[in-house]
Amino acid sequence: MSYDAHFRVWRGDADGGDLVDYTVAVNEGEVVLDVIHRLQATEAADLAVRWNCKAGKCGSCSAEINGRPRLMCMTRMSSLDRDATVTVTPMRAFPVLRDLVTDVSFNYQKAREIPAFVPPQGVKPGEYRMRQEDVNRSQEFRKCIECFLCQDTCHVVRDHEENKPAFAGPRFLMRVAELDMHPLDAAAETGVDRKRSAQEEHGLGYCNITKCCTEVCPEHIKITDNALIPLKERAVDRKYDPLVWLGSKIRRRGA
Repeated sequence: MSYDAHFRVWRGDADGGDLVDYTVAVNEGEVVLDVIHRLQATEAADLAVRWNCKAGKCGSCSAEINGRPRLMCMTRMSSLDRDATVTVTPMRAFPVLRDLVTDVSFNYQKAREIPAFVPPQGVKPGEYRMRQEDVNRSQEFRKCIECFLCQDTCHVVRDHEENKPAFAGPRFLMRVAELDMHPLDAAAETGVDRKRSAQEEHGLGYCNITKCCTEVCPEHIKITDNALIPLKERAVDRKYDPLVWLGSKIRRRGA
């Protein structure tokens, strides 16, 4: 059953912009991205929007719908009040390029700062062996589609632009946690201490575990509970627990 919806869409670029009102038809079973495409086809041919798969797997169509970071392709119109205005704006944590498209290069910069997985020496490809419980522990994090909604909703960067140089954000702290949990990662043999770098180089201490990143994750990854809190615990143990500190000193001397 079709009906006319009232949309308010942010239009503008890096120099500024404003919300523009539209009335657009909505058909049964549609998602917000369908309506945005109809706007492009009927009223706003120059509306800029980033999208790709329309299946919730590419992470391209991230935006804020009624103030909440969401994927437009996964937000059904039936979940919204048909009598209320639907406001669509770009992700607030990143610079606007045009309309609903933001510059997310900050995230790729942070990704490059994290040392990659280091395979153990003497183990050839195809010879890696891990226990299933070790795989289960970090496999959840591999579901990330890099929509950057967790980065957008994290108030450490959303409300404090000055924190960006020192803070990697939940998506990339989760990546550090994943590598630190990996039973075959041999980064320590190359001098990379993932727990120390999480704390001192990627800003783990800025995270105050409000779980806002978990709440907006379209893949339902428990970012806070399963990645960030365990990583914090291991980093604190490594830095402040006297027995752990003494053990690391003894091992270092032995080496």
